[in-house]
Amino acid sequence: MTRVAAIDCGTNTVKLLIADLEPDGAAVEHLRTMRMVRLGQDVDRTGELHPDALARLFAALDEYAALIADHGAERLRFCATSAARDARNAADFVAGVQARLGVTPEVVSGDEEARLSFAGATRGLPDGLPGPFLVVDIGGGSTELVRGMAYAPFDPDAPGNAACSMDVGAVRLTERHLADDPPTAAQVAAATADIEAALDAAPVDLSAAGTVIGVAGTITTIAADVLGLDSYDREAIDASVLPVADVARVAQRLLGSTVAERRALPFLHPGRADVIGAGALILERILARTGVEQLRVSEADILDGIAWSLVG
Repeated sequence: MTRVAAIDCGTNTVKLLIADLEPDGAAVEHLRTMRMVRLGQDVDRTGELHPDALARLFAALDEYAALIADHGAERLRFCATSAARDARNAADFVAGVQARLGVTPEVVSGDEEARLSFAGATRGLPDGLPGPFLVVDIGGGSTELVRGMAYAPFDPDAPGNAACSMDVGAVRLTERHLADDPPTAAQVAAATADIEAALDAAPVDLSAAGTVIGVAGTITTIAADVLGLDSYDREAIDASVLPVADVARVAQRLLGSTVAERRALPFLHPGRADVIGAGALILERILARTGVEQLRVSEADILDGIAWSLVG
């Protein structure tokens, strides 16, 4: 087996996975961890990575460098997504990563981000699910939609397959529209208009989906709420199947709650409390266009796709 380390650096979180992997699918996971760094702080408004955000990220990477060394990882891939794509001062980000980890971060395109998410989300799906598969990954700065006619790996050139990255995410929409606590009806309407415009322009036909798989922290947190969990339980959330009507109900309640009310939820990470409402709204609007009655939730996501890319 090859011991790999994968890092997914998004707008809100930076995640690390260390695992032993074989190309034939055998895997032994050693570590999976996350830090809330809010790298996308003010990027939508300023076009630059905030110095405080970079400091938070670099502190997390100092921790990760030690963990990677302790575990003896042979290969490392660092992928950065929406916030780093949008920033004018990305050179500061690149230099900081290189100094701490000895690798150059890959600022992946939206399409590559979508392909990696699909690979992570579909690898462990049970046989016999109806296709096409639609993977939904709601991040802080962007949302990825990937429709695949078959299980991973995702072939962007295969008939019927499509992928896109939309510039609507939980942090971006909150900073742009949802200023009040809780947001006003007018603010929600403005955020909804942004989401609907992005979906109208997306080249992925949501109505054709046979199975919808939701990944990443916004969706897994909503799943914890739908399941009525007393704490965040990765095993209970992974592979759960949720009625879309229940997801929509929880999404609207989260959107209408105050930040303090959200922070009191036992399964919700405090770093998501101010932005989970926007993320929930994005999910609710996507599901409304699919026509499916159930949402499958996967704890495997782009981070897993990054890891498997090192041995595939």
